[in-house]
Amino acid sequence: MLLVSRSVDQKPTRGRTDAGDTGQRAASPWSVVWALSVTQIISWGSLFYAFSVLLAPIEQQTGWARDAIVGAFSLGLLVAGVGAAPVGILLDRFGGRIVMSLGSLTGAAVLALMSTVQSMASFYVAWAMLGVASAMLLYEPAFAVIYAAFASNARKALTALTLVAGFASTIFWPLTQALVSGLGWRNTLVTLGLMNLLVCLPVHAVMLPSKKARWSRGGGSHEVAAAHSRVREGLGPILRSRSFWLLAFAFTTNILAFSALSVHLISLLQEKGFSPMHAVWLAALVGPMQVGGRLIELTVGPRFSPKSVGLAALGLMPLALVALMLASSDLRMGFAFAMLYGASNGVMTIVRATIPAELFGREHYGAVNGALAAPVIASRSAGPLAASLIWSAWRGYNAVLWVLIGVSVLAMVTFSLALVSKPTRQR
Repeated sequence: MLLVSRSVDQKPTRGRTDAGDTGQRAASPWSVVWALSVTQIISWGSLFYAFSVLLAPIEQQTGWARDAIVGAFSLGLLVAGVGAAPVGILLDRFGGRIVMSLGSLTGAAVLALMSTVQSMASFYVAWAMLGVASAMLLYEPAFAVIYAAFASNARKALTALTLVAGFASTIFWPLTQALVSGLGWRNTLVTLGLMNLLVCLPVHAVMLPSKKARWSRGGGSHEVAAAHSRVREGLGPILRSRSFWLLAFAFTTNILAFSALSVHLISLLQEKGFSPMHAVWLAALVGPMQVGGRLIELTVGPRFSPKSVGLAALGLMPLALVALMLASSDLRMGFAFAMLYGASNGVMTIVRATIPAELFGREHYGAVNGALAAPVIASRSAGPLAASLIWSAWRGYNAVLWVLIGVSVLAMVTFSLALVSKPTRQR
């Protein structure tokens, strides 16, 4: 297997450095994983999870409509989706040090800018700019950096990263709430920006490998130019291949089903007969179950190919939705739903990172992964709205569940077709 290794001790790829142009030998690639674990927690916490805590204070202080505030957040997600593909190309060309450092600098500046906004228009502009920063920071760029740093066993490294970063909401929801209570929402944004500036920026600038150094050790300017030419020539066939578009469709429909349900989950559980307390409790189980799924992937997953793990994870989603459909205030079925739903999404985060290299190779990983991520990120923002429209049309969540069951089955089928299609693979 390209991505699976049973070895515990990892060595850096020969000739790769993270010391810029000095030519010094890189530290263990696992140092990159632990560095990114810290910055991913801060990036996800400040650019994504903090919003749910900031929503009410912003609404109360500004008087803006909640839907309009959420719309700005959705705009940021859409911009992040649009930016995913070009950011992936930049990662392949310049490496994670430059791209992610620029992302941290941008995120810090925009969070500080957002703390001063007085109009809805400037709030939307700030969120659009924050979407640009998110495209350079959240998961996909980190995945590309890990694949660049590891000669083998990148799958284990990705699992370790997502396992640690999975606690971002656990850390930043109470932290943001404490900051808002003590400082107000505007100063909280400034504080979150300082975290990006004082922690993430130095870590990205110092700890991440330099693409330029890696390429320069391979030869002179002619070798570098030839390598860039191979990147341009090899990427086109991949993006035109049937397997690429099937995989993109599978990932997009899967995240659409997950995100559509996530925002409506507590209301749906109450409609199913659960008390408000039980509904919140069951919804709160989803996060730990995501981490649990990643723990299983870390310990048991290496015995199976990423393709098999992906099929299993996608298969859990329709089972979870059927369990929710049948729950009707039965806590056992509710727990079964939370376990299957959380584990499926937790493992799929890893699958979305490993399968592109499994099918298409590592040569263009950043660009290919960015192109796959673009519709996925966009559908994450569209899912909750789609569920709202279905609920409004049918005045109930059963219709939403039936549609999502169909969507999740479709995701599994198209993923299977992507695996059997002949991919364009580059080493």
